[in-house]
Amino acid sequence: MPFNHNEHYHDLLLRTLPVPCRRALDVGCGAGEFAQKLALRGIAVDAVDADREVIAAARAQASALDLPGRIRFEQADISRMPLPPQTYDYISCLASIHHGPIETVEKLRESLTPNGVLVILGCYREATLWDHALSLLAVPVNTSWRTVVFLREKRLRTRAHPQTPSTPVTPPAMTLAEIKAYTGAHLPQSRIRRLLFWRYLLVCHNDQDTAAK
Repeated sequence: MPFNHNEHYHDLLLRTLPVPCRRALDVGCGAGEFAQKLALRGIAVDAVDADREVIAAARAQASALDLPGRIRFEQADISRMPLPPQTYDYISCLASIHHGPIETVEKLRESLTPNGVLVILGCYREATLWDHALSLLAVPVNTSWRTVVFLREKRLRTRAHPQTPSTPVTPPAMTLAEIKAYTGAHLPQSRIRRLLFWRYLLVCHNDQDTAAK
């Protein structure tokens, strides 16, 4: 059924865009849906993913669209990819940061412009009773959403959707408490909140005065 947990939170992520926002980096871009939504707002986007087939499919889909902003796709491992400092007004990571070392978040923050925003829609390893209880609560809600989206897509579908390669899946190694402890020490200007569908949202505003303390 066509219900994607990351896409479900796209609107939430878009509400964190800084103003103005001229250039963005989308880490682990997958099929490029979120990069396209950024480009629709006239933003120049560098979209990066480690999977060659996924990047090729994302590039092909975006080339067929008339987007006011430019998307530059690159196949690369973000943890090894050199990033120029103070370059991006907005950096997004959708269910991708756990594929590499957590220290990558510091590298990403350094690539933000002053007052830029880093947003991570992340996955975490369930470890506590509350983690498991929320996971159980999400199951029936997830089923309901999948059914609603399936029926809506079936009613509105006028053409076949292009098939895209499946992105590699890696289970997260860190618990939410461990992620909060690390980011609290290294990204003190960030805030994390737990979301329903097995995700957390981290928003880091690159307040230079705070970062210098």
